[in-house]
Amino acid sequence: MNPSLLVTMALFGSAFAGSKVVVEQLPHQVAAVLRFGGAALILLTVVFARRRGARLTRAQIIRCGLVGLLGVFAYNVFFFWALSLAPSIDGSVIVPVMSPILVVLARPERTTPFRIAGLLFGLTGAVVFFTGARLGGPRLLGDLLFLLGAGAWAAYSITSKRVLAGVDPLRATTIATGVGAIALLIPAVPALPAAHWGAVSGTAWAALAYLAAGPTALAYLLYYRGLAKVSPSTATIMMFTVPLFGVTCSALLLHESFTATQLAGAALMLPGAILAVAGARPSESPRRWRLARR
Repeated sequence: MNPSLLVTMALFGSAFAGSKVVVEQLPHQVAAVLRFGGAALILLTVVFARRRGARLTRAQIIRCGLVGLLGVFAYNVFFFWALSLAPSIDGSVIVPVMSPILVVLARPERTTPFRIAGLLFGLTGAVVFFTGARLGGPRLLGDLLFLLGAGAWAAYSITSKRVLAGVDPLRATTIATGVGAIALLIPAVPALPAAHWGAVSGTAWAALAYLAAGPTALAYLLYYRGLAKVSPSTATIMMFTVPLFGVTCSALLLHESFTATQLAGAALMLPGAILAVAGARPSESPRRWRLARR
């Protein structure tokens, strides 16, 4: 198990509870732009300090920006909106589990029994999970927004692999994060009058600083470092540790919990997603992957 990737998944998982703390005291649109604006500044600082890596062409910069509109702007519009309606514990399961399932559904790969079984388990679990979110309530709407966020992240995952091939990961991430943060200003500006800055607690500001530095800037840097040492399949499978970290943080820090029906749905979704991803990907050798990246 790669240490960099394991720390990355822990950071990703903690972002759900941390973001919930912030949206409880600031409009969700404002919380999103502050998190990713801060992360963009941190990444820019790292890029200038590093002073390495090939310069990007204008076409590459445009592609990175378009990817940022999908993976940063679109995803986080749904993510932070969902957090204002539903517990973070729901998102910590829906997003990291449903995203790989949606990726598998979107990719024209050879059908295998494992893949079929995994998709059936995962989709059945999703139906059960949403049924347990109290039909018609704000929690159900929030969970559906988490699902839309998972769809945006799945589309980002597919697109970025094609569009950003051969581009320096740090520079690509910095541009994508910066463009996404600027785009997040569009929904944030009308929400600014509703922000009561004097009432924001020190805890919320600390959570915001942590979100920008940890689960956003640092997590992406560690993620790319980990990818250099393992195969893409291994990295994808490790994504399924995110719910463990996310649920733990939400339960311990925010005292959130699932309904019994949601717990049953999650118990179907997680193994279903693992089966779907494992059955859809050909076996890859980590050594061959490392050689290919050199």
